[in-house]
Amino acid sequence: MLADVQKVLDVFKERDIDRVYFVGCGGSLSLMYASKYVLDRESATIDSDLYSSNEFVHRNPRRLNEKSLVILCSHFGKTPETVEAARFAREKGAITVSLTFDPGSPLAESSEYVIVYEDGKEAKYVNESPAVMLELVFGLLAAKEGNEKFSDVVSSLENLDQILIQEKAKYFDQAKEFAQSYKDEKVIYTMASGANYGTAYWFAICLLMEMQWIHSHALHAGEYFHGPFEVLDQNVPVIQLLGLDETRPLEERSLEFTQRYDERVVVLDAKDFDLTGVAESVKGYIAPLVLQTILRQYAEELATVRNHPLSTRRYMWKVPY
Repeated sequence: MLADVQKVLDVFKERDIDRVYFVGCGGSLSLMYASKYVLDRESATIDSDLYSSNEFVHRNPRRLNEKSLVILCSHFGKTPETVEAARFAREKGAITVSLTFDPGSPLAESSEYVIVYEDGKEAKYVNESPAVMLELVFGLLAAKEGNEKFSDVVSSLENLDQILIQEKAKYFDQAKEFAQSYKDEKVIYTMASGANYGTAYWFAICLLMEMQWIHSHALHAGEYFHGPFEVLDQNVPVIQLLGLDETRPLEERSLEFTQRYDERVVVLDAKDFDLTGVAESVKGYIAPLVLQTILRQYAEELATVRNHPLSTRRYMWKVPY
């Protein structure tokens, strides 16, 4: 575990915390959905909310105060809305903990506590941002409520590197097939629920819309039958995620309907992963991390076939906005 994480966990033991706000933008926000799900499922005393950074400031939650913990994230630490959210939260007396890759970034300078996570091919997954988020929330639960799953989470994350290597290899051919089959699509939907919804959201808005300029939307499996399923026909591309958490029945129901009327369905089911080394008690919370890694591989292959690198941008970082 990173020393920065342990330092923050020690703070949790000393401070009175009754509410957690998860705050970020885009991909940084998406990785927090699973942590929000954890607190909803596991905590008896701590409420939580999840906000896009700009709305967090403008909405100005009345319960934001000195008993609040605000967890923020920005990879380069330069997202203006998130930097402002950190300043805003500190003005309200809240504890601010920010995750970033750059220790000298504006976000790091604006936050009370900073966790500098690892990233890249040489990084251990347990020290990357999605893993750090789970360490933080389970560490908080252990400190405040004696939750016994913290050690299961840490040990499971320590074992995740080999799991990700083997699952990427297993899905490599399928990723290539997906790229060839879907390279000319104008719209691709992703669908999930519960702990997995953040992964679907990330793939839709970051990988497909931002990085591939493909129209997309993250469909919630529970909301599917209350409007979105009317766009379905036999040629609508849908990527369906199935996880291992308590909302899996929602995903199974939406998949059954989609496969009944659609011939363009890609299914990624966490039950097919070999999660040896992941504790049974936390598999539902770890599964989204594996799903995300596999989806990233799908996006990389799609980008290669389309000759549209994931780094290509039309507006982001190029024009005022």
